[in-house]
Formats: sequence, structure tokens, C-alpha cells
Amino acid sequence: MAETYPTPRFGAPREPKTPVNPGSRLVLMLDLVTASHARAVAFLVLCALLLFLPGFFTIPPVDRDEARFAQATKQMVESGDYVDIRFQEDVRYKKPVGIYWLQSAAVEVATALKLPKAELRIWVYRLPSLLGAIGAVLMTYWAALGFVTRRAAVLAGLLMCSSVLLGVEARLAKTDAMLLFCVVAAMGAMARAYLSWQRAEDETHPPWSWPAIFWTALAVGILIKGPLILMFAGLTIVALAIQDRDASWLWKLRPLWGLMWLLVLVLPWFIAIFWRAGDAFFADSVGGDMLSKIGAQESHGAPPGLYLALFWITFWPGAPLAAMAAPAVWRARREPGAQFLLAWLIPSWIVFEAVLTKLPHYVLPLYPAIAILTAGALERNVLSRSWLARGSAWWFAIPAGGSIIAVVGAVVLTRQPAFAAWPFIAASLIFGLFAWWLFDSNRAERSVLNALVAALMLAVVVYGIVLPSLTPLFPSIEVARALRNVTCVGPKAASAGYHEPSLVFLTGTQTLLTDGSGAADFLRQGSCRFALIEQRSERSFVQRAEAIGLRYKVGARIDGYNFSQGRAISISIFRSEGTE
Repeated sequence: MAETYPTPRFGAPREPKTPVNPGSRLVLMLDLVTASHARAVAFLVLCALLLFLPGFFTIPPVDRDEARFAQATKQMVESGDYVDIRFQEDVRYKKPVGIYWLQSAAVEVATALKLPKAELRIWVYRLPSLLGAIGAVLMTYWAALGFVTRRAAVLAGLLMCSSVLLGVEARLAKTDAMLLFCVVAAMGAMARAYLSWQRAEDETHPPWSWPAIFWTALAVGILIKGPLILMFAGLTIVALAIQDRDASWLWKLRPLWGLMWLLVLVLPWFIAIFWRAGDAFFADSVGGDMLSKIGAQESHGAPPGLYLALFWITFWPGAPLAAMAAPAVWRARREPGAQFLLAWLIPSWIVFEAVLTKLPHYVLPLYPAIAILTAGALERNVLSRSWLARGSAWWFAIPAGGSIIAVVGAVVLTRQPAFAAWPFIAASLIFGLFAWWLFDSNRAERSVLNALVAALMLAVVVYGIVLPSLTPLFPSIEVARALRNVTCVGPKAASAGYHEPSLVFLTGTQTLLTDGSGAADFLRQGSCRFALIEQRSERSFVQRAEAIGLRYKVGARIDGYNFSQGRAISISIFRSEGTE
């Protein structure tokens, strides 16, 4: 990654007159890693792995989206059909095929490397999300180099990789981390074209690298999550064109050649799925999924302002610093760098706040713009000294609150106080406290670095230790384990009252999702069959069994909590007579 602009582009930043804590070990480490691009990239990759890997391999499949994506990919690998997308017998056309291809590749590679039961290991399906999250951190660094110095670009990358929301998405086998990677790559290329035009640089022979990155990222983003990536780019272009009353800089992105390249990349699969399913894919993905989000889809409706409220948690530990940077960013809004970043951020944020359907990850592609703006203000030493500085207490409040919730949750659900997490809780609290106490205009960088260490310790607590231990939240794991311990060959299962996708992923594509009566009929059809009956469906199962003269045996009972439905559940495993 070449440092395209040796001078900062976020206004006219300068190094602070007073050195920033030269004796601090964390600051000295930052001095060391920002000495070259290779060191900076290696450092960001290392930090991303340290923040994303806790719990990556040990958290069970999470219902419902992750398990649905993983099961659809598993069926794609089982069938060898890499065009159609299905969950059991139902089509799954809400998203294009991109993420399924990436997950399928991960499974195929793991299988080729002789990983036992690779198709049942959820972390294999999470690998594209991990790579997407790491790529997004590196792309944030690369994009930031167009606006700020290398040191501030590293800080922008650190703010992204430590953010709570990206940490969650890096551990889920779904689309959002990879979409973020595509968006930041496209916006970084667009930023270079725009800033080059602002400075009237190389008007006759603009480089081909910018359009190559831009249009390829758009194409991959479309294959990952449909036309959403076009909204981010399109609204940014419109906002800049309105402000500048000129959009001639777009020619630097070679739009004619770029559009042809984009179509070459995306059209083959769209033609193939249209040939296979007619207009069903476009009806489900555009009409059934994307347009329905204008209303309150799947009970996820919320009023405007929700994303701003969630920002203080989802962008922690960067959120307090972003608030302190906001006044300086607003004053610099007419400068080319800030103007571009605000055009990336504000129009799309307004759209998301206006749409009724709201999920926290929708605004994730806007966070890199916030990280770069924040790093620019930090670099210029223009953070607010007003009441906003009191937000530094948030660096201690989140570790304190998160640790309490984690320990209490462990005690309530497992009757264990999670002692292994306590040293990391203490470290998180200490570094969070340092970040709060040491903050002032001259120690802002040191405080941020302490907050980043607090975020790392908190990730170990929540993702690495507590969540994997909360077995009642993942009853599908216990059910699958019970079925693996049977002595008969080729067990088949039917589930009544518990239809979570994780159950299908772990027990097999042929698992029948039915009601109590249907489970009794299923059990009667032969040996080595098991009925998984949730307590609320037991009555209909027993009544049907009596009516058809079914003889069965009662096996284990598994108690847990279905967080998708927000209720406690109890699943009994019944087996056909003669089955052990």
C-alpha cells in the first residue's frame, strides 16, 4: 500500500507542538509500527486477529441468520449446485450468491486439507467474514492515507477493528463483514479520484488502479448483498455533485470501461439464476427483502434516532472520541477531505434512520468514514475540550457494565461465576480507567491506545470465555450431541416446536421440521428415528401416538433458552421402539 498523499488531506493538520507522551510504551509501540507501511499493515493484521479470534472457533452456530447462511452453503456443497440457493426444500433468494460461494470455497479447502467433519464446523463458514473484517481494517487504513498521515491512518484502522459492531460481524457467517470490505475499497478509490480532481493533479492520464479497485469492489459487493453498495457510492456522488456543482471528477473512474467490467463480473450468475428460477429471485430479493425494509420487516421496526443511540455501544471505544471530534469536523466541512467523508456518512445515515426496518449492522459501512474523521481531528490536536470531553468516562463504563452483564449472565444460566474471565475483566477495567483518567488534549492518543487494550481484554471476556460457556443458549448443540451418541446407523430426526436453523445445520439437511402429530407419524415409519419434541408440542405428539398405536421410548430431556423467540424451552428426545 503506497502512501498516495504524503501530506495530510484532512484540512491542514500538523503535529502537536507538545510531544504526545514520549515515555508511554503504547505510544512508543505506535512510533515503531508506523515507521513503514509494511509494519503498519502487519500491526493492523495482528491487532485484528487478537480482537477477532477470541470465540471465533468456540461460539456455536448462532440463530437465525448465521445458521441459515451456513446451512444453505452446506446444501450447496452437498448438492454440487453452485447456482441455486436453498434452505432444505425452500429457496433462499433474499441475498445473491457471493457469500455462499466464499463459504463453499472455505468448506472445500478445509475438506481438501483433511479437516474432520469440516462441513459441520461453523468456524469454517465464518472464515470469509474474518477475512472480510481484516480486509476492511486494512482498507480503512488505505483509504485514510488519502486524508491523514500514516500514523493517523493506523489509528483509524485500530478504531475500526476494535469497534464492537465489527467484532460481532467478524464472528458471524453472514454478509456484512465482506460487504464492509467492498464498500471501503470502493470509497477509498473514489476518494482518491475526487481529491486528485480537487488538486487538479494528472488530469490527462489518471491511473487505472483507482477505477479497477472501484468497479471490482462494486461488482463483488453486488454479488454479496445486492445493490446496497450502489446506494453508498451513489449518495456520496450526488452529495458531492450538489456541493461542488460539478461531477467531472467521475471521469477519473473510467465509467464506460468500468460499467462493462462490472457487468462482466455480475451478469453470468444473474443470468444463470434467472434461467433456473425465472423472476423468483428478483421478486424475493428486491421486492421481498430490500423494498420490504422500508416497512417494519420481521418485527425490526424502530423510530428514527435508533442508530445514533446504538452508536455509543456499537462504535465503542471510538464513540467518545468521535463525539469530541465532531465540532472540529463540522468546522472543517468545506475542506475537500472532510467534505468527501461527510458525503459518505450523512446521506446514507439519514436514509437508514428514515427506513422503518432497523438492524444495528446496517450502518456498519459508514463507520470507516467516522474513524477517519476522528483520526484526523486527533492528529490535528483539535478535539473538543467542552462538556463532550466528559465522554471519556465511557471508556471505563463499557468494560464495567459489560463485565457485570457477562458474569451475571454466566451465573444465571450456568450457575458458574466464570472465574477464568476475571483476570481479563480486571485488565479491561484498569486500562479503561487509565483511558478515562489520562485523557486531555495532550494525552488523547495515549488514552485511545489504553481504550483499545481495554477493548481487547473485553473481547476475550465476552467472546472467548463467557459466550461459549453459555450452553443453555445453544440447545441445538446438545441435541446434535445426543444424536451422535446413538448406536444405530444413519439416525433420522424430526423436530416439533423447535425449528431453529442451527438444528438443521447440526443434525442434517433431512431433519424434518414439523408439529407434534407429524413427529409421531415420522417416528412410526421405521427404526433409528428420533422425535425432538419441545414441551409445548408434547401433548399433540402423545395424542397422535396413541391414535396410531405408536410405541416409543423416552430418551434425554434438554433444557435451554431460545433467544430467537425470547423464551425458555425444554426438548424431549423420543425414539422409535427398538432404537438404541
